[in-house]
Amino acid sequence: MKALIFNGSLERRAESTSGHISNYFADHLKTMGIQTEIFTLADSGIPLFDLSLTKTPLAVERMAQLFTDADLHIWLAPLYHGSIPGVMKNCLDWLEVTAGRYEPYLTDKTVGLICWADGLQAMQGINAMDAIAKSLRAWPLPFSVPIVRSALFDSDHKTEISPLYSGKFDKLIGIATSKRIERTTIDQS
Repeated sequence: MKALIFNGSLERRAESTSGHISNYFADHLKTMGIQTEIFTLADSGIPLFDLSLTKTPLAVERMAQLFTDADLHIWLAPLYHGSIPGVMKNCLDWLEVTAGRYEPYLTDKTVGLICWADGLQAMQGINAMDAIAKSLRAWPLPFSVPIVRSALFDSDHKTEISPLYSGKFDKLIGIATSKRIERTTIDQS
């Protein structure tokens, strides 16, 4: 199995919110023996979507191959003004270059969705990504993780994911890798 973590944020710092979440998932998936790659949008060089170009940009060709080779996707995004960042949507729009393939877009890929916000509206980003994933013929998981950013990190260890969210991330990983939903309890202390 190949997994792709799509970091849809423009944060470049390793200690950023998106960096911590990306690394959490990468570490856990690799521990399970799953070949994992992080696609960081900020470092990708993906240009503005323009199908009138006579040649597909190399960065887009690489991105499309990476996205279509992965069996499992984990999409991460901050909530900006009620939705995901426009550059993330722009990147996903470039999957149009796969339209002529036998299995175009993200046909039958499994996609886990995570969004964070400073308030309680992160579900709006999840809903946006869910609609995009379905439009690209992928299968969004029935469990997603909307995050209240102030509760993401452990209060005693500011660089560690809190038990609340590590439990939710682990549940998402479990569902994504087994394609099964099992009843678990999450310690909310």
